[in-house]
Amino acid sequence: MAHSTLSQVPVTVCFSYSSDTSLPKTVFKGNNVSFNEKKSWISRFSSDFKTANSRSKGKSRPVIRMSVEQASKEKAAISPLSLEDAKEPPLHLYKNKEPYTATIVSVERIVGPTAPGETCHVVIDHGGNVPYWEGQSYGIIPPGENPKKPGSPHNVRLYSVASTRYGDFFDGKTASLCVRRAVYYDPETGKEDASKKGVCSNFLCDSKPGDKVQITGPSGKIMLLPEENPNGTHIMIATGTGVAPYRGYLRRMFTENIPTFKFNGLAWLFLGVANKDSLLYDEEFSEYLRDYPDNFRFDRALSREQRNRNGGKMYVQDRIEEYSDEIFELLDSGAHIYFCGLKGMMPGIQDTLKRVSETRGEKWEEKLTQLKKNKQWHVEVY
Repeated sequence: MAHSTLSQVPVTVCFSYSSDTSLPKTVFKGNNVSFNEKKSWISRFSSDFKTANSRSKGKSRPVIRMSVEQASKEKAAISPLSLEDAKEPPLHLYKNKEPYTATIVSVERIVGPTAPGETCHVVIDHGGNVPYWEGQSYGIIPPGENPKKPGSPHNVRLYSVASTRYGDFFDGKTASLCVRRAVYYDPETGKEDASKKGVCSNFLCDSKPGDKVQITGPSGKIMLLPEENPNGTHIMIATGTGVAPYRGYLRRMFTENIPTFKFNGLAWLFLGVANKDSLLYDEEFSEYLRDYPDNFRFDRALSREQRNRNGGKMYVQDRIEEYSDEIFELLDSGAHIYFCGLKGMMPGIQDTLKRVSETRGEKWEEKLTQLKKNKQWHVEVY
């Protein structure tokens, strides 16, 4: 279902005549610029026109930036509003033996050519029959027979939902998954061994619109977004596809017009990936950073392109350490902190938090116990 709207909004054009971005820019504002909005899982409301600075010493060319400010802040209407009525999250509506048959809407590669591996954004139409809340997971049963249990279906694979309960089309009928294709390379030959590839991830990444998919769930409560305090602070830490639930949080906070939830707190995202081409939903998050600078912070850790303060690779725990004092102060003030991604991320993060805690004269084990008791600590790793 495609939507096209024509609207007129003011724009801001900035001219910079220096490569020094700290210098003030001349700003001109114009009105009534018309544009068409095309529906996509990424909201595209802005244009960014830049000309590179001349490499000649002492010379520079103007850098022109144009942003459609009002349009990017206008929130999307959602339906049905009855999805806000439930007091408890839906759980296990469809079980392994009786899954729901849904339909693939689209599959889109969302990483660049130099990213190690392939990650896809998969939109699934559940017809409104498998509702979920932000932070929950769907189970996927790939087609075929379980080789370890002849005559039985494959085991269920869990995927964090990467959309809000209203889905990418704001109608409550779809769910989106962020899926990295799992492949295996023989360490001796360096060649891919197709016999050992991830069955479910490859099925999803290879799916075509109209294909059927068996889903179970939804499941999970640990990563649900607490909404009782719209002015609260949420610190979100992810590696790779672990960013999936946070995309749902952020769309609910900044994209959708939720009558019962008007977020005015702070959402702070830390995302660790290999390189720039591996960044997931970066354009979407960058729009929030531009449009809601008082409510959203975004720090990236690119392990193959950046160095930490000790000269080593920049991992997400290194970014956390850079802001450790501020993070601990926010936690002391009641902030929620979330971790999602490969389970291998947690030891390094825990070591960093323990070290920082000790430098502050605190015992990390006692602090962690208190965070868990206060339900501020949310972990989902795989």
